[in-house]
Amino acid sequence: MPTIADIEAAARRLEGRARRTPLLSSPFLDEIAGRRVFVKAESLQHTGSFKFRGAWSAVSALDKDIRRKGVIAFSSGNHAQGVALAAKLHDIPAVIIMPNDAPQMKIRNTRALGGEVVLYDRAIEDRDAIGAQLAKARSLSLIKPFDDIRVIAGQGTTGLEIAEQAAEQGIARADVLVCCGGGGLTSGIALALESRATGLRARPAEPAGFDDVTRSLASGTRQHNTRLSGSICDAIVTPTPGELTLPVMSRLCGPGLVVTDDEALHAVALAWSRLKIVLEPGGAVALAAALFRKDQIETPDVICVATGGNIDPDVFVRALTYLG
Repeated sequence: MPTIADIEAAARRLEGRARRTPLLSSPFLDEIAGRRVFVKAESLQHTGSFKFRGAWSAVSALDKDIRRKGVIAFSSGNHAQGVALAAKLHDIPAVIIMPNDAPQMKIRNTRALGGEVVLYDRAIEDRDAIGAQLAKARSLSLIKPFDDIRVIAGQGTTGLEIAEQAAEQGIARADVLVCCGGGGLTSGIALALESRATGLRARPAEPAGFDDVTRSLASGTRQHNTRLSGSICDAIVTPTPGELTLPVMSRLCGPGLVVTDDEALHAVALAWSRLKIVLEPGGAVALAAALFRKDQIETPDVICVATGGNIDPDVFVRALTYLG
């Protein structure tokens, strides 16, 4: 299982590579939420999401002889871009398996970063099987999007920064809301907070209809989503929590929070209007939970991780209509 020592080791490998993203705030958002709201802007990370942290952590940890053969990953876009960039910086090949309904911007960006994109239909095809077949045929190392200790450790460096920044802001007690798919970021942050900021508690935030982590935490058993697509929050649509991540979240996280696609789009608009940052819907779910599920939060302060900003222009225009 991942540990704080893994996260600290990942932080050393990421030093000078990952950005220390800011913790932003706005009195307008505080008024809506009824408490102080802080936003950890991982949308400003390399490739536009936190995923670069885990990708670099995993790729840089590979044995050199193994690494030079190349890596493979499957992702709807943000992990894809993170792995593609990490591979490019290591001067190794990267094959990225992406659903054919992924946002076009994410597909284009992954190719622009040097990734070889293989598209599949997530409604009828198994990305794990496709990845395993290609990895074997080309001797590629599989970099999983969340169920990998090296990836979880890299994502956990976000939590180390949150602990430091919370102390700087005088935040002693807060729920840390995390846009959650398979749970790599959420579990990594939870482990970091357990070690560095015991007054802060991680909580997953998910889109309605794809709340497998929330249901798993409530039931105590791994739950599966009945659909694999259909939410505008594509970045965090996964079938079920990870085998490594769920035990960590079950031990350390508070209850999950669930928001609608409309609320996620509204949060995209408010992030742009009040914080001057661009988020994708899946990266705005935590902020949406802080603003529109305030009755389910008891702490005086709340920290939201804005996980990604890779949004197609037409979706961003649609989001701005929520400003009225």
